[in-house]
Amino acid sequence: MQVSFRKVILGSLAAVAFAVPAMAEIKVGVVDYARLFEESPQAKVVRDTLQAEFGPRLQQLVTQENTLKQRSEKLQKDVATMTPDQRSKAEKDLRDAARELERKKGELQDDSNVKRQEEMNKLQRSLISEVREYAKAQAYDIVIAEGVIYATPTVDITAQVLQALNARAPKPATPTGATAPAKPPAKP
Repeated sequence: MQVSFRKVILGSLAAVAFAVPAMAEIKVGVVDYARLFEESPQAKVVRDTLQAEFGPRLQQLVTQENTLKQRSEKLQKDVATMTPDQRSKAEKDLRDAARELERKKGELQDDSNVKRQEEMNKLQRSLISEVREYAKAQAYDIVIAEGVIYATPTVDITAQVLQALNARAPKPATPTGATAPAKPPAKP
């Protein structure tokens, strides 16, 4: 019985000894997707696009809200001098305007949420594709993105992926013929 126990132990040790070098050759990388979503130029383009699309509507709603607030304050000041019919009509107009403003806010929120989700899904697919391309080019066997509690800087490839994303980002367009203004000659 002891001979077979020794054989099992020796066999297990041999298996471990042969497995360790094979495991040592696996190249592992870790990516922080939250950082990619924050710092990549592609994410900045998405944020700027959403701001350009929904910023004017938001600003218009802020202006309408300020106007509504001013009308409410004016009504509070003038209520003593108004007839009951005038006061009733002014209050109804104010309530209707407030309801309309809330409706527009809800529409803006819904529209911006839908568009943001679409753009974030596109961005996520793009970032995953970029990470895969980088991992293949650098011969990584596995790249882990979520569920990592701790990773040493030697396996964290987020900065390298960000460099690759920056290299692929479209450069800002400069108007044709536009160059930096020439410096005036130095005075003697």
